[in-house]
Amino acid sequence: MITLPYPPSVNHYWRHFRGRTVISREGRTFRTNVCALLAGGRGNGPRKPPAGGRIALCMDAFPPDRRRRDLDNIQKSVLDALQHAGVYEDDSQIDMLVTRRRDLAVPPRLEVELNEFPLSRCPLCGAAFSPENN
Repeated sequence: MITLPYPPSVNHYWRHFRGRTVISREGRTFRTNVCALLAGGRGNGPRKPPAGGRIALCMDAFPPDRRRRDLDNIQKSVLDALQHAGVYEDDSQIDMLVTRRRDLAVPPRLEVELNEFPLSRCPLCGAAFSPENN
């Protein structure tokens, strides 16, 4: 499992500048922090599966407050930061993506778990999958 700071939403991750879409200052800071956390294997996460390796990624989001938030707005910044940090080669390798909202936490955070796909167990309940479910 990899524990990351709570990410900026996609609404704050990108900015338009001179006709181009670029990563915002907040987005670059988040990406730099993720890279620093994972440098040297301190993130205890897997490192770059084979180029064609398939991935199942589960995120538990522990938000900073009770404001309404769309969970899909945090996914892209996390996937891009993990790719930039070298956890996998490309986020197109992800065949299963699950994001759960959890209780508030201090500090707010994301807990990310990556597994090779297809899975042998459900990432939510732990029940065994039969081969035809994958």
